[in-house]
Amino acid sequence: MITDTECGQLAAELRRLRERTGLSLAALARRTPYSKSSWERYLNGKQPPPRKAVEALCAVAHEPPARLLALWELADSAWSGRARPAGSAPAAPGGPAPAVAAPAASAAVDGPPAPPARRWRPAAAAAGAVCAAALAAGAALLALRGPEPERAAAGPEEKPIRNPGCAAESCTGQDPTRMGCGGAGMVDTVLAADAAGGRHLELRHGGMCRAVWVRASGLAAGDRVELSVPGGAQPQVLLMSEGALGTYVSTPMAAAAKGPAGARMCLLPAGAAEAARVCFP
Repeated sequence: MITDTECGQLAAELRRLRERTGLSLAALARRTPYSKSSWERYLNGKQPPPRKAVEALCAVAHEPPARLLALWELADSAWSGRARPAGSAPAAPGGPAPAVAAPAASAAVDGPPAPPARRWRPAAAAAGAVCAAALAAGAALLALRGPEPERAAAGPEEKPIRNPGCAAESCTGQDPTRMGCGGAGMVDTVLAADAAGGRHLELRHGGMCRAVWVRASGLAAGDRVELSVPGGAQPQVLLMSEGALGTYVSTPMAAAAKGPAGARMCLLPAGAAEAARVCFP
């Protein structure tokens, strides 16, 4: 296991995040586009996770992704070889092996060098040397380089796994995360709105589950969020608790077999009179 570097730290953070969800690897696979075996490799440091896998796990765990994505950027610099100090060269014959794979021997002498191979190196010494370079150059790389196209994960492209636990009426009153309705690529934000005190509400629609819910952030303890849909017997309610402060939280779902049209989300701040209720739209 890789430790004490961005590489090991990222794997450890992803493990902690998965443990916080209480989901098994099989359940996590049902809620994201990645298989059980892929998550086992990502979480145990056997293969570098793609950026979208980090985003998917954050979404399932209701974790703002910025911190983990910043750590992923530094680790990715090491895996791809972009963190190798400028001017470094492969070791001479008989010397120690370079930390990053050298261009293939079959490349033309006068041609452009082959890009460094993206290879996960579980040996602590080799990975430590690469990630040490990321420590020195990572911050500068993040500040200076412009946007880059996302690179594909190593190995063959994996097929999305979609197996939500409910649909339409059977989703009413259910948690969208536990039912697998909010996985990456399965949900659209229909409406986003800001309220006083940094509160933020998003009306979400899960097409495969044919349901809607409200995802909220920045709430205070005691805040009340309500979701109403046309024909719904009663609103779905979220009452913000102390233990969930600083995280994304969601109301239970409401069936939306014909789409999200007509859904309405309301916020009543903690301790406020009914007149302070705000609704969207």
